[in-house]
Amino acid sequence: MHTVFRIGEAQKIDKKSPLYEVELKLTSDDDQQLHQLTNRIREESSGGTGWYRMGKLLLTIGQFDKAEELYTALLEQASDDSDRAHIYHMLGMMKNGKGQYTEAASFYKMSLEIYRRTLSEYHPSLAPTYNNIGQVYNNMGDYSKALEFYEKAHKIFEKALPPNHPEMAISYNNIALVYHYMGDYSKALEFYEKAHKIFEKALSPNHPNLATSYNNIGQVYNSMGDYSKTLEFYEKSLKIREKALSPNHPDLATSYNNIGQVYNNMGDYSKALKFYEKDLEITKKALPPNHPHLATSYTCIGQVYNNMGDYSKALEFYEKSLKIREKALPSNHPSLATSYNNIGGVYNDMGDYSKALEFYEKSLKIREKALPPNHPDLASSYTCIGQVYNNMGDYSKALEFYEKSLKIREKALPPNHLHLATSYTCIGQVYKNMGDYSKALEFYEKSHQIFENVLPQNHPHLAISYLNFAAYYERMGDYAAALKALRSAFQIQQQAFQEGNPAFASTYSRLGRVYRSMKDYSKALDNFEKCLAIHRKALPDNHPDRAITYSNIGDIHRLMGNYEKALAFHRKALNIQENVQCNPLECATTYINLGETYRKMKDYSTALTYFGKGLEIREKKLSKNHPDLAVVYHNMAKLYLATRKYSMAMKNIQQAVEIAQEKLPSTHPHLLEYKETFEKIRMKM
Repeated sequence: MHTVFRIGEAQKIDKKSPLYEVELKLTSDDDQQLHQLTNRIREESSGGTGWYRMGKLLLTIGQFDKAEELYTALLEQASDDSDRAHIYHMLGMMKNGKGQYTEAASFYKMSLEIYRRTLSEYHPSLAPTYNNIGQVYNNMGDYSKALEFYEKAHKIFEKALPPNHPEMAISYNNIALVYHYMGDYSKALEFYEKAHKIFEKALSPNHPNLATSYNNIGQVYNSMGDYSKTLEFYEKSLKIREKALSPNHPDLATSYNNIGQVYNNMGDYSKALKFYEKDLEITKKALPPNHPHLATSYTCIGQVYNNMGDYSKALEFYEKSLKIREKALPSNHPSLATSYNNIGGVYNDMGDYSKALEFYEKSLKIREKALPPNHPDLASSYTCIGQVYNNMGDYSKALEFYEKSLKIREKALPPNHLHLATSYTCIGQVYKNMGDYSKALEFYEKSHQIFENVLPQNHPHLAISYLNFAAYYERMGDYAAALKALRSAFQIQQQAFQEGNPAFASTYSRLGRVYRSMKDYSKALDNFEKCLAIHRKALPDNHPDRAITYSNIGDIHRLMGNYEKALAFHRKALNIQENVQCNPLECATTYINLGETYRKMKDYSTALTYFGKGLEIREKKLSKNHPDLAVVYHNMAKLYLATRKYSMAMKNIQQAVEIAQEKLPSTHPHLLEYKETFEKIRMKM
């Protein structure tokens, strides 16, 4: 063995000098850890000449540019087709690693073309190339093409290998992965379980490949939202890896990462952080400081902090991840787009919509260059940009981007894919915000149908679906149906999350709105205050969602006759809404609530000022027949009635009644109230 040292202590010689004194310990020939390391390197870089082994090693450690330089030089020196086919194959692997999927497919096909000149159709040497082409198409989001090539490889294995050969299991895994991405979870499980049966027969009970198999099955259950099953399989995988691998092995880090992801999905953020930090600790020791896997570890921790509402911490970890990817990857690599997207998501959650758009658009530019036009990640970019416009109250722009996303997903994904349900939900929310409630319901029902077909009954996505139905029923004045939907959502959340999880905030807010409409003000206040308690723990002081809750609480105090308290909460809301970028329509609601408070206090001139501010925003942002405009017209009609300006009162109430008759059911409480006010004004004229 050549001379190899272990690094012991390292300390500065003195404060002024940049030099360090490093203690080196000479290794011995019987150093077991060193033997394990060299054997692993030898396994991963085996085959071919020394230069070919060097190229393989460079690919393994993520040095794609150096690998490209080496293989390009080897290609120029290649003396026969066999060498050229091998080098094209390795160049394909390099391009796939760099995220340049079209070029990767091209190199693999050049390799395949050479091999097919001399080999039979089902020659075993063709299978790895078919597999790799399948992998590229999977990365490109072209799942039908991916399946086509994986199945070609599988046919070769079926002819060439015994049915329990480990290569057959790997082939089943590849096919399962495509079905997983397609959202066909039953098919994915079917193929992962076929692979698992082979591994159980062919391998020892503590073999690392068996651990990977448990891991794969766990991932499908995770996507299905069956978190107890997910943990069961991830923990089986972890037990094997803890026995079979060294304590700093990257696969152990993967297990910790996966378990962290489950706890993150369950809203148990402290446990999620605990496992993600175990992953990070190993990854830092096992990999170089600019390795893409380290970026993934930082990303996961960032996600937890974002979910916890600790946005500065989330940005800190997302930016660490971004720095690594900027150094390690080419400028148009899809993983860079993911980093920009994550940072954009934090700014969106913080209510800084201009920053959110800036990062989402950076992500979109990369994806438009790097990915085919129907790739699902492009659809995700359009969805994210649509969400920002929706939050800003620019509903036509939001709809434009949501529909772009939907078109891609309808082409690229099977009809029951969860991402399609997400698109339908988003479009439904825009129509709800635009006051087109029948359209909103149409899309909510499409989304819910997919969730019911694909997910278990207690999946959190179904809770979101019930919340959307509750919003629709509340708008339509069917408060009993709204409460029923909210109770369904709440029951699911109680099973899926710990008490106080941010997911409950939306449910409490919706319950508060419904009880307010039902005139049960004590229950409304109780729910809005529960919502505020969660926001105080999870969100920064100036978050737009806190402003909405302050405004809602203020409105309840107004309805209960506590006008000074009402004013205090509305001012808290305005202090946020007038000083940070937020949806102007939410600010308009606070102005209108203030106007109603001052009207009840008989300060009619101040009330009119705030009604005017709210009306101006709503008339700019909403369609002329939006029900939220009717609310303001009705408020102003009551003000003019109180000040005996009956013609102005009549003008406003007529506008309110016309909108309500067009947009609301005939039994809607708002319409009945408007008609009652109309009669009062008519009697005075």
